[in-house]
Amino acid sequence: MDRPWFLKIVVDDSTTMLTEPFVHPYMRANMWHVRGRDADLLVDTGMGICPLAPEIDTPPGKPLLVVATHIHLDHVGSLHEFPQRLGPARSAAAFAAMPDAVTYADEFRHLDAAVSALPRPGWSATTYAITAAPLTRTLAEGDSVDLGDRRFTVLDLPGHSPDSIGLLDERDGLFFSGDAIYDDTLLDELPDSDRPAYRETMKRLIDLPIRLGHGGHGPSFDRSRMQAIARAYLAGTDGP
Repeated sequence: MDRPWFLKIVVDDSTTMLTEPFVHPYMRANMWHVRGRDADLLVDTGMGICPLAPEIDTPPGKPLLVVATHIHLDHVGSLHEFPQRLGPARSAAAFAAMPDAVTYADEFRHLDAAVSALPRPGWSATTYAITAAPLTRTLAEGDSVDLGDRRFTVLDLPGHSPDSIGLLDERDGLFFSGDAIYDDTLLDELPDSDRPAYRETMKRLIDLPIRLGHGGHGPSFDRSRMQAIARAYLAGTDGP
């Protein structure tokens, strides 16, 4: 194609957002590249339709820690391209096989207008598949992802999926939320979603002291907006 597959938006001196504008909006996810002193961080890896690794400008020899916030297709498609693959311990075994039952790759294969432009001649969504990407490190509540000059704490945030995690820089308040919360329509009706767990996650997020949140979809948000999203979810679902 004559246009880049990935759109890059510079957020600040250390953060770049990438997305795939030609992917159907339902599957179009945000990816976040954070430059640290000793290592870089990449949060989520999109659909895997076109190679992502060449788009990440980490200097040669500098470690790039790639974190999957959960195992759904729009967040793990290019995970296999990177040597340091981190992800939720709860679904660690599935990363080694990437079965449709947990990634939902089959939904994309049957999605009308899956892409608005072909990535290359002859490409078809019907042959879409996710390459296995065994984790090199598993993450659970309280673990840390250290970039040298900043450290992210792992938060267990189930509900949208059983394995959803987030990353919080407790010193700075920067929060990568994956699909646990984002400023768009939240999904809690997938086969592996859990509404009671999601409600507990929302209650936790209301009290989380963030400065800025970057979600798996939609625009970024501040703490007051995150609280509003969480409270709206709680008001619209049943539970204590």
